[in-house]
Amino acid sequence: MFPELYARFGPSLEAHGFGFLRVFSFVTFQSAFAVLLSFLIVVLLGKPVIGWLRARKIGDNPDFDQADMNAIMADKRGTPTMGGLLIVGAILLTTLLVADLRNYYVWLAIVCVSLLALLGATDDWIKLNRHRLAAKNKETASRQGLSGREKLVAQIILGLVISWLTYDYGQELPQNARLYFPFFKEESGVWLRLPAIAYVLFSTFLITGFSNAVNLSDGLDGLASGCTALAAFVLMIFGIIIGDEQLAKILLYPDLPAGSQLAVMAGAIGGASLGFLWFNCNPARVFMGDTGSLALGGLLAYIAIVIRQEILFTLVGAVFVAEALSVIIQVSYFKLSRKLYGEGRRIFRMSPLHHHFQKCGWSETQVVVRFWLIGAMLAAFALATIRLR
Repeated sequence: MFPELYARFGPSLEAHGFGFLRVFSFVTFQSAFAVLLSFLIVVLLGKPVIGWLRARKIGDNPDFDQADMNAIMADKRGTPTMGGLLIVGAILLTTLLVADLRNYYVWLAIVCVSLLALLGATDDWIKLNRHRLAAKNKETASRQGLSGREKLVAQIILGLVISWLTYDYGQELPQNARLYFPFFKEESGVWLRLPAIAYVLFSTFLITGFSNAVNLSDGLDGLASGCTALAAFVLMIFGIIIGDEQLAKILLYPDLPAGSQLAVMAGAIGGASLGFLWFNCNPARVFMGDTGSLALGGLLAYIAIVIRQEILFTLVGAVFVAEALSVIIQVSYFKLSRKLYGEGRRIFRMSPLHHHFQKCGWSETQVVVRFWLIGAMLAAFALATIRLR
């Protein structure tokens, strides 16, 4: 909103001594301001929102298939969840105030995060109300939210639509549907142009995959929010670089001026995640639930797609990737071993991966901080590739 207002009233503002407001037309300032604004929104609204959730008994009820893990996580029962409403609300409000709303990619990102948040909120609501629903319909008595298939189908449909609209809008751009590889020094960069269908499918896979990966990582106090903030800040820096034609040319990156506004949204994600961490750090006073985790993962992936840093983002989000892979490997091996040996066997003591380390004797704080450290090192390495090229 601010950029459009300055574009319309800029000369008049400067004539009346308000020329300093031109900073809102610079993406570097917009991004930094988005970090601060979204952080403050979450911190200031955190207590009343948590109180509102607690008053309505919207509390977490962790339930695992292993009694010892239920004992470890027992102190989390009743902690308000669906705190993702706070994160997503801060991101959307910050975007509407700070970003350039004439930007097509910004509106697609708003649609992406809003619909994924709605999907997650539906899942959370069913989980939290399953006993109340069971009184009306016995078939819902054992329902633990939306089924995995239901969520996956919804995510894939959304991913396909968003990915196609992104591809279609950028068809005339020379870098459209290109997959860029980091670490290489060739002047034009090393890239692979994907056919339209391959690009749409790959982008859909990325949005769906990271939406679920962040969701799986949201199992310990501060784990998902801390790692999300790190990934968001890296995307913000790359968005600023790629959105600046001259800077992108100097650093041998594809330039996409329209993608610069996604840096503002990345900043909003980073600030909102840090603000949420204020309340979500151990001992957590609120959890983001599927409402936040599904939306954050999908939005981060979409930003990476627009700024053509899909492969680098996979490196930055390796903690999320490892969490998702641990579940896939565990479930696949369990089913295979049951067919081969007549009983299901496990590779990890428990999945997702953070629970495996808990069962190895690590405290919750040790797991979270060590995952943060890995995320920070990956973020630093990703930033180092800017000059490595």
